Amino acid sequence: MNKRFLALAAAVAAISMIGWAQAPAGSQPATSNVRGAEYPRVSPDGKVTFHLSAPTAQKVQLQPGDASGGNGLGTGPFDMVKDEKGVWSVTITPIMPGFHYYWFLVDGVMANDPGSETYFGYNRQTSGVEVPESGVDYQLAKDVPHGEVRMHWYHSKVTGLWRRAQIYFPPGYDADQKTRFPVLYLQHGGGEDETGWVKQGKMNFILDNLLAEKTAKPMIVVMDAGYAFKPGEAAVQTEGSNQPPAPPNHFEEVVVTDLIPMIDATYRTIADRDHRAITGLSMGSGQAVQIAFDHAELFSWVGAFSCGALQNTDANTGFNGIWKDAAAFNKKFHLLFLSAGTLERHHGWIPQLHQKLTEMGVKNTYFESPGTAHEWLNWRRAFHDFAPRLF
Repeated sequence: MNKRFLALAAAVAAISMIGWAQAPAGSQPATSNVRGAEYPRVSPDGKVTFHLSAPTAQKVQLQPGDASGGNGLGTGPFDMVKDEKGVWSVTITPIMPGFHYYWFLVDGVMANDPGSETYFGYNRQTSGVEVPESGVDYQLAKDVPHGEVRMHWYHSKVTGLWRRAQIYFPPGYDADQKTRFPVLYLQHGGGEDETGWVKQGKMNFILDNLLAEKTAKPMIVVMDAGYAFKPGEAAVQTEGSNQPPAPPNHFEEVVVTDLIPMIDATYRTIADRDHRAITGLSMGSGQAVQIAFDHAELFSWVGAFSCGALQNTDANTGFNGIWKDAAAFNKKFHLLFLSAGTLERHHGWIPQLHQKLTEMGVKNTYFESPGTAHEWLNWRRAFHDFAPRLF
């Protein structure tokens, strides 16, 4: 056997040791684990136990995606303890249930958990753990009609490159060849991509369940990567950061020039502003409000989940004074939806903006997610409240 084969065999053997340590009583493998992986394990009381086999490592730590504690796993990194088999472990109590990014630091080197599925966040494929929220099932797959999420590649005139969109179609879209549907453009956050709202956000299951309950209207949902650079521009991303890549982003131009025309030409949409919405989370929420307010001829429904771009927005002068004439704004837009989690840094100024706009007579809706920071449980809840308000 050659050295490469021996090294691979040793790595597989090491990974298989992950489940050898005794599991916490009553715990279950996380639903975010790869098939057959015993760890991470989630206990009924919300504690999560992580294991990693690294017999030769000198120090192993668990690093939450947000080291300040803003992603629900607390303030890290957390030191792990090695047993006699070389398996490192740590048990922590999340701040909140939901989906949380994490990775290991093995002698200071970032490493994904071989027991976890990978999710694109922090500008890299990283690990994630799902902690169930007791008594809540709006985001779970149920025995109801399911829509389909499909991948659509298209060529961008703006960037000169091929781009990939993820598109949700409601149940029965293919069977009924006559019905046309409104469209929601749904954007991810900084450091994520067009897969985030399905893999981390569970938007397809949320919408399936809302449609089965008849509390939302059937719609097409388009999710695209929120980064676009023209020929000759180099996109520089910092691994481990959730900041958007530089240089200047031309995503708005892609949406207007490439994406909307392609969607309307390819699928059975109702191609007018009264049946077109846009929203997003964090970076994507700033993009959503900017695009909607720059192109009111295209959108009449707009949402912003955890929108840091609104931090210094003046209600009278923001977005070229779009709110100054409340009557004109209310006539133009069917919905302005704002949301924030009570534990995130955006919480303070978003309800303040909501209050100021309300005082000015600008119609808007504010949704607050109790006990959540800048994380996916926050945005799942916001989407669950937002979608039934559309169309």
